[in-house]
Amino acid sequence: MAVRGDVVAWLGSDQVGRAQFPDARVVDLDGAFVAPAFVDSHVHLTATGLTRLGLDLRGATSKAHCLQLVADYVATAVGGGHDVIWGHGWDDSGWPDASAPTVVELDAAVGSRPAYLTRIDAHSALASSALRDRVPELAGAAGFDAAGPLSAEAHHLVRAQARALLRPAQRDEARRSALDAFAAAGVVAVHECAGPNIGGLDDWREVQAIRHGVEVTGYWGEAVTSADEARALIETTGAHGLAGDLFVDGALGSRTAWLHEPYHDAPDTCGNGYLSEDALTAHLSACTEARVTAGFHVIGDRAVSAAVHAFARVAEAHGVAAVARCGHRLEHLEMVTPEQATALGGWGVIGSVQPGFDARWGGPAGMYAQRLGVARAEQLNPFALLASQGVPLAFGSDAPVTCIDPWGTVRAATAHHTPGSSISPRAAFAAATRGGWRAAGVRDGVTGTLAPGAVASYAVWEVGELAVAAPADAVQRWSTEPGSRVPGLPRLGAGEEPPRCLQTVHRGTVIFGAADG
Repeated sequence: MAVRGDVVAWLGSDQVGRAQFPDARVVDLDGAFVAPAFVDSHVHLTATGLTRLGLDLRGATSKAHCLQLVADYVATAVGGGHDVIWGHGWDDSGWPDASAPTVVELDAAVGSRPAYLTRIDAHSALASSALRDRVPELAGAAGFDAAGPLSAEAHHLVRAQARALLRPAQRDEARRSALDAFAAAGVVAVHECAGPNIGGLDDWREVQAIRHGVEVTGYWGEAVTSADEARALIETTGAHGLAGDLFVDGALGSRTAWLHEPYHDAPDTCGNGYLSEDALTAHLSACTEARVTAGFHVIGDRAVSAAVHAFARVAEAHGVAAVARCGHRLEHLEMVTPEQATALGGWGVIGSVQPGFDARWGGPAGMYAQRLGVARAEQLNPFALLASQGVPLAFGSDAPVTCIDPWGTVRAATAHHTPGSSISPRAAFAAATRGGWRAAGVRDGVTGTLAPGAVASYAVWEVGELAVAAPADAVQRWSTEPGSRVPGLPRLGAGEEPPRCLQTVHRGTVIFGAADG
């Protein structure tokens, strides 16, 4: 492969290449595997970095273990008593006692320090008394619990207060750590899902200002009611679209995803609905008229139904072509029926989905089965159904909810817990590369591949055996199409060593690894 500037200039055999480019600087990769770089279609950079640099609770195996991790962190944490303890990742669904720490227990671990500890899905959080006391209106907010985790509006209020206690240098260091980690994982572009109730406008401004080799496409999750309002908000925020985490509901683990039928393990609730169908329709209609990408966070089946009904109303009012040209997207899209998948495919709605969710919470003993029962849980994250109905897929991590592991994402999509819901390795790799570019509106047909004229964005990997050997003439185009006759993907089965990133290049510039290969 020959690269000139930021573009792939040529692909072919070594002998021909040396003759055609006699003055080129030659880098011998010693048999390493080269492929298009990854795109992560759903991330939260500041929260990801804070988890990497601070209190990561994803390894907690019980309530007692979680509280011990908190206490150990507080004992060694740098900073004064007014600095917030920011942690992420506790998951009570996998604990023997299946119960979250109480405020009293958290206070015993952190003392007088303000502490904010998000559940793994980031839709509920523990907050110490020292943090709660800073929010006078907290007790009257929806989702308030005097003894346990906070959700809904109460969670948003304490998150905003915890965010305000972070020093600018902390936030900057966190984002750079996150972006460095993406680059080291072969990721060259991410979609930041920002919004008023996530990081706030200040955080989003700081994300926009950071300079890093990883490209950031930002979405702002705030509803509008008119085309003029949509255009003004795009101008104000500089966002790529009014999409991402515009919450229609919450998450299954926190029992805030919006369901048609009650939770299996909490029959008194169907979760939370944050936007009505009329509000969804107004937002979609406004964005479609303004030719702005719209989208929503939808997880529960009732949230998906509300979004699909809104799309149907807007498609009838504006026409299918007007809807499709905007590249509207739905984040997560976990509980979708065949009829809904067919409709979404016909409207060109992009499914920004996270295979890592099934890998972590799927199966008959997983969190999904706990919350929904086995029968409903088996229907979640139907990647094969979505792909078969023409829904364009883009894969993401929702970091810090799941780890930065793009090959793990590809593996998860090919090894779904539910038979018939997996997709092929090539389709999964396409969703993790070209799919992310397409979701961001790059539809030139070559970005996300390695072909003459394509942007030179690729990663170099140390791998074991490839799944399919390359024919001798597999030199014309690196694509994920089965007929392209290119090398197979690395073996990603259980027990296989994952590929190790040696170098990441974006637009012809090395952003991770040695410049000389």
